[in-house]
Amino acid sequence: MRALIATRESAQGFHLAEVPEPKPRPDQALVEVRHASVNFGEARSLGTGPAGTVLGYDAAGYVLRAAEDGTGPAAGERVAALGAGAWAERAAFDTGSLAAVPDAVDLAEAAALPLIGITALRTLRATGSVLGRRVLITGAAGGVGRIATQLARLGGAHVIASVGSAPRAEGLAQLGASEVTVGLEGIDEPVDVVLDNVGGAQLVAAWGLLRPGGTLQSIGSASGAPSVFPPNSLFALGPAKTLRSFGDAANPGPDLTTLLDLAARGTLTVQVGWRGSWHHAAGAVDALLARRLAGKAVIDIS
Repeated sequence: MRALIATRESAQGFHLAEVPEPKPRPDQALVEVRHASVNFGEARSLGTGPAGTVLGYDAAGYVLRAAEDGTGPAAGERVAALGAGAWAERAAFDTGSLAAVPDAVDLAEAAALPLIGITALRTLRATGSVLGRRVLITGAAGGVGRIATQLARLGGAHVIASVGSAPRAEGLAQLGASEVTVGLEGIDEPVDVVLDNVGGAQLVAAWGLLRPGGTLQSIGSASGAPSVFPPNSLFALGPAKTLRSFGDAANPGPDLTTLLDLAARGTLTVQVGWRGSWHHAAGAVDALLARRLAGKAVIDIS
């Protein structure tokens, strides 16, 4: 079969090549991948992994062969998946990483949802109820930020969406943001929750905006810069403030089912800012790294 694999021999850090067919374990289903998505973190790390590795983590397509152990979806079902090796004509996924795609959801949109959706849902869930709370989302124009904005609003939060430039703010108010700001300028009241996708100096500044007892979820570091806290800046009177990491993508199937059901009902919008053939995947990577996209990039597996 064909797949996009890591290589040190091209400027992009990957190329299309013939690779062996995957051999599913008994608890894995074999999926014919129709669409896959490109995440910002993947785009930034291309060329750093072992040569020959099949790239990608988000996929949507059809089950070619159900898992031998009897778990998971049946052959022929439309599914979305979160797992390694997604940028390929066929991939083997743990049945706990699969979710059926409702008829009302386009497969290309389903492919854009797994990683960003799981990240947004689980980081918000970890903060507890957001009803009536002020939730600051940095890097809100990206894939995680746009899903988190919608989920926080559904939870009853006052959502403050922070973006890197004014053009990046487009559409966030319609997704549920109560306020949209460039950087952290103009935020003059403390916040209860921060979901930070930017890192660097902005994470430090966001920590300073957090009220006593609040939680800051460090999701990513799109800035690529270190976060340097001044001496004593972690000290705060009153209930303890919390800085938490995130990296739990285990058993995503049930949560992915929840997200796809929200999308099927029209409650959650999955925004695709770039879509094209995997022969042009370099264009998707360039658009992501240049911050030209609102939402996700999806490649069609032809």
